[in-house]
Amino acid sequence: MSLSDCKYGSNTHMDYTHSLHSLPMAENYGKRPVQTLLDVNTNLDIKWSLRNLRSNSKMKVVSFLMGLTLTFLIMASYILTWDRKGLLLTPPPYQLRPVVILTSTAAVEAPSGNYLIDMKLLAKNISSKLEYTPRKVPDEKDVVGTDSNLFSVIPRHFLPGIKSPCWYEEFSSERSTDLYRRNLFNQRSKTFKTVCDHLRTNFQQHLLHRGSKVFRLRCLPYFYIIGQPKCGTTDLFEKLLLHPDVKFNILKEPHWWTRKRFGYIHLKDGVQESFPVEDYLDLFDLAAQNIQEGISGNSSGDHRTLITGEASASTMWDNQAWRYLPSDREGAELPFLAQDFIHTVQPGAKIIIILRDPVERLYSDYLYFKMANKSAKDFHQKVVRSVYLFQSCLSEGSLRSCVYDTSLFNSMPVRLHLGMYIIFLLDWLTVFNREQILVIRLEDYAANLEVTIKKVFDFLSVGPLGQGEAELTKRPISNARRTADRKLGPMLPATRDFLREFHKPFNHKLASVLDNKAFLWSNT
Repeated sequence: MSLSDCKYGSNTHMDYTHSLHSLPMAENYGKRPVQTLLDVNTNLDIKWSLRNLRSNSKMKVVSFLMGLTLTFLIMASYILTWDRKGLLLTPPPYQLRPVVILTSTAAVEAPSGNYLIDMKLLAKNISSKLEYTPRKVPDEKDVVGTDSNLFSVIPRHFLPGIKSPCWYEEFSSERSTDLYRRNLFNQRSKTFKTVCDHLRTNFQQHLLHRGSKVFRLRCLPYFYIIGQPKCGTTDLFEKLLLHPDVKFNILKEPHWWTRKRFGYIHLKDGVQESFPVEDYLDLFDLAAQNIQEGISGNSSGDHRTLITGEASASTMWDNQAWRYLPSDREGAELPFLAQDFIHTVQPGAKIIIILRDPVERLYSDYLYFKMANKSAKDFHQKVVRSVYLFQSCLSEGSLRSCVYDTSLFNSMPVRLHLGMYIIFLLDWLTVFNREQILVIRLEDYAANLEVTIKKVFDFLSVGPLGQGEAELTKRPISNARRTADRKLGPMLPATRDFLREFHKPFNHKLASVLDNKAFLWSNT
């Protein structure tokens, strides 16, 4: 489909001339000049022309300045309403132009303006770029060198005979007077404060005394539910807590590996105070106390098999904090990813990923965030614009560089790239073995909870749920869609078809890597 060129009208210039009639020249007698009628008229015409020239010049200058001012005001108002941070006259990273959408199905119309998207060509481009060389995993010494405190606090080996990754840390009696008071999670979480009151009362009896030294048991999560957002991570985590061998940690979603340890919380806030690793470890003190009871024989059961976990839905994909940190590396590739650090401190970690049809995930994600004038039509406009921005990036860069591009992320009105699951999964598989990663579908989890949750229990090497199995199906779904958002109804059929075409090459690659055609989501 061709685009018609925009034509602009040209200015018409008028030439003004004065007709001078020929008059006989008067003779000059002697030295005195004789002024004729022609000379008088000519002088008058010259003076009139000079006055007009000055007047016209002033008018042109005034008109030019007014035009320049108007242009500046229009540019300033456009830039100030652009939803991004930056200098006033800095152009956005991805320029938009009025174009038309071309798809392999029916043409998708964007009510707010058209964008040039040839979906067949875009899908072909994505498919060709999916066959890329795996990322180069950084050397372990380089990973350790980025955070000396992290790798000095967490040892390279954990206690034998305990299922969870735990170790003894020497405890200073000076800290017992203000235990948890300085913890940044404690300062910003009501849930943490409530649990900490309980931890303080029992803390001393869980300490280990060896000579003149006192030790406390420290533990890391045994498993990580790493993503994706709006795929049921909250419900899965809370269902797992019904198992007697899985102990509750203080916060389900600390976002420490991807955000808090850098001091990055939200993009709009920039970099703030970083959360030290000690604050993160405090989140698992409740599980550590239960495990310590098993070690010391103060419990009726063997608590050494207890495990804990966390479920930050940003862990799989969010590596944007690196863009805010000084680096001597250039180029689009990120120097490190979150999994490099988790694997370095805990190479035997269990990783759980729960995924959902990326088309439905994106709409649920859109509805989740509170904003004015949400509608299926507004969602459609934001989807089209996001796909166009991604296409613009892909025309110049690699698939991985666009998926991890912070500028592109900030420009997109919806989080389109979170549904490109295969890119993130392939990067996790560069450091973790396939046997350490369990990938399940939300659709299977919802359709047959008992079968799916048993698969998760087997993966974590915990026994059957036992008496709690009846409670499993009775509990309502956690973090379900709000009533007001449900009233907005489904997305437009045209939007769904458009997104299905976009995600098709990603899903095909995912299904191939996992050897499971269910991840095509062709029957959803």
